[in-house]
Amino acid sequence: MNSERLRHAVQAELRSPRPLLVVLIIVLTIVFAILKPAFLNGPFVIAPLLTSIAIFTVVGLSQMVVLSVGHMNLAVGQLAGMGALITGACFDNLGLPLIVGVPVGLLAGAVLGALAGWIIARTGVNSFIVTLAMSFTLMGLIPVLYKQWSVGNAFSVKPAGLEEIGRGTFADICFGDVCGSDAVPLMILPALACMAIIGYFYAATRTGREVLVTGSNPLTAELSGVPTARRVILAHALSGVLAAVAGIMLGASTGSFTPAIGGEFMLPSFLGPILGGTLLAGGVVSVIGTALGITLTAVIRKGLELFGVGLETLNVLLGVILLAALATDRLRGVFARKRAPREEESAATLAAELKDAEGVR
Repeated sequence: MNSERLRHAVQAELRSPRPLLVVLIIVLTIVFAILKPAFLNGPFVIAPLLTSIAIFTVVGLSQMVVLSVGHMNLAVGQLAGMGALITGACFDNLGLPLIVGVPVGLLAGAVLGALAGWIIARTGVNSFIVTLAMSFTLMGLIPVLYKQWSVGNAFSVKPAGLEEIGRGTFADICFGDVCGSDAVPLMILPALACMAIIGYFYAATRTGREVLVTGSNPLTAELSGVPTARRVILAHALSGVLAAVAGIMLGASTGSFTPAIGGEFMLPSFLGPILGGTLLAGGVVSVIGTALGITLTAVIRKGLELFGVGLETLNVLLGVILLAALATDRLRGVFARKRAPREEESAATLAAELKDAEGVR
């Protein structure tokens, strides 16, 4: 029985895009390192690259949790900007410490995300429309608040600990005479924490499984007693929190909180999850795949930057990659429909198990 499960697990992993992503990342890293040896420069190339990967991985997770219920969040960048704004205001205007200011910023992201989810759940309006409206609303509101609340249109006061996390590396952590590498930024720690929490949420909690069932088959989930409306609201609230985390991370890494935070989050937020195997239709997520998708695009971007490729060309290339990923997602959807009877049975079984577990309680 165990060998059979292992065989199916290996086959499922090989069918996923993750092994291909790992191979592409390794090959591209080797190619860039050979053609441009500066690509392997620790403090000046690798550390900024890993910082970018850490931030955009959290951005990708923010989109992934909404995709898990078959929705999308076009306001990821603006939610990140609002979370950063509130956090910066807490530091600069109120003089709050790091341990207080950051949770307040995360709460702002959660409230705004939950509001979008509530509107979608109560009205039935498509998530594209609701989050697009929120995006434009926040896009206009954030600069106004910066002008009213800050000096110089930015918050630059940094409480104790923020700069160390934002710009520090493992070289700052020593055990006796042994110190870490200056090529590995401390910024990877909050990203790894977010990955661990979200991964555990979907893999090991009843609520996480209910979110996936809601995305996989909302009707079956509803008939089986899953509170689908609340799960939609929860997914959007989680998206808001993760977006705020990414915004705060970006502000910490640059040294100030400005209206520009979140402006480049839209494309990576979709690229990471879709390249990593998360289905647009909902019901399937991949935390590791999202991180690998972000890593691949970051390596491509950094490598081409070293070759002097302009931002416009980079954006065109990333857009083409997104289109290819969407086409792949569409093909996966076609194959998924061929397995629809089995998936319907699996979704119904999972929902029934959830209902039985509730009855046991």
